[in-house]
Amino acid sequence: MTRSQETAPTSFGHEMRKHFSFAPGYRNLNHGSYGTSPSAVRKKAENLREEWETRPCPFIKYDFPPLLDESRAAIADFLQVPVSTVVFVANATTGVNTVLRNLTWNPDGNDEIIQLDVIYSACGSTTKYLCEASECRVRTREVRVDYPIEDDEFVAAFRNTIRASRREGRNPRIAIFDTVCSNPGLRLPFEALTAVCREEGVLSLIDGAHGIGHIELNLAQLDPDFFVSNCHKWLFTPRSCAVFYVPQRNQAMMRSTLPTSIGFVPQSESTSNAPAVNTDKSEFVRNFEFVGTLDTIPFITVPAAIEWRRTVAGGEKKIIEYCTRLAQEGGRLVADILGTQVLDNKTRTYTDCCMSTVLLPIELSTSAPVTLPWKGRRVSVSDWAQQTLIEEYQTYLPIFPFKGRWWTRLSGQIYLEMDDFEWAGHTLVELCERLKLALSEQRTE
Repeated sequence: MTRSQETAPTSFGHEMRKHFSFAPGYRNLNHGSYGTSPSAVRKKAENLREEWETRPCPFIKYDFPPLLDESRAAIADFLQVPVSTVVFVANATTGVNTVLRNLTWNPDGNDEIIQLDVIYSACGSTTKYLCEASECRVRTREVRVDYPIEDDEFVAAFRNTIRASRREGRNPRIAIFDTVCSNPGLRLPFEALTAVCREEGVLSLIDGAHGIGHIELNLAQLDPDFFVSNCHKWLFTPRSCAVFYVPQRNQAMMRSTLPTSIGFVPQSESTSNAPAVNTDKSEFVRNFEFVGTLDTIPFITVPAAIEWRRTVAGGEKKIIEYCTRLAQEGGRLVADILGTQVLDNKTRTYTDCCMSTVLLPIELSTSAPVTLPWKGRRVSVSDWAQQTLIEEYQTYLPIFPFKGRWWTRLSGQIYLEMDDFEWAGHTLVELCERLKLALSEQRTE
């Protein structure tokens, strides 16, 4: 493919597949989990990596920082915030950990972390660890609702949880919530939740793993206290790359990267002792510029990814509109084929994003663990279904329990069409029948 062909506008749908590297016959209906990137953007990464390998020390020490600054400028413009407020980390989970592990919890043990009952599992594990490691100096309080629920009811439950914390003599210190949660995949009223945090005097930490390149974002207008979003999911950079936004007012809280690296300046040392180079950059920016020897090449592919989206895919508005509509219509089609439903509320705000969560026609308890044989070992129902999809149907879809039922999640993306969702629907019908048979055979053994 020539350079002009790589950058020429391409129609959405199967024609767009020529820019990606999927195996013949593989249908990538789960873009949301790990993303993928166009070959042209990966080629840019390969070229940069070759420069790195030809002159390792000069590249890391002197060539990389200005390239990183270019990426920071590109992402700052994209999110409409000052460049001094954005740095890069490996992924959204790293960003969430960076915030939570940098906060100094009050020794009186009254601090609480407000979190949702649909918190991403790794972030939920992080808060559990913090509660354990801090020797009860911090606790979690969960916002529990019955889904589906309308946004205004959700926001009210969130505010009530904060106020309940205070009524019980606790200090709701920080709240963590998603833009679009993972399993189930549904859009949350994160804008209103951020406003509630501001009104209630609670720090807001937005896990925007499904954020940049997925939904429209204006961080200057949103004004969260902390925000992190994976670029390798929906923005099309290679893995792993996430933007970490911290407004100036909160940067002093972020004392260390994970792990602590050479940019750390102890409070006991005067800032006048900081290195003379890069004195135009803040301590916050310098801190995140080099965090050990990692593959940070994806960080400096952001300008290439944004440019590819503009020139080949037609820009952000066009991409988001296509992917959202495809996920909505495709999700409804799959549900119709299965004879079930899409997880949504009456105002359909859950599906105002590029993913749909569809109920599976499986009558199987989610409260007790069930295992099935798979290649000489026993695996969970989720693993049995997912590995069957991989090996026998050339696709992957998350199969997971939620609120006592079994669901799947499908992603809309520019290289997919409605016939991919129709195929997925019929494939899931067959998969569910096979699962029922496997469970029945197991009961008669």
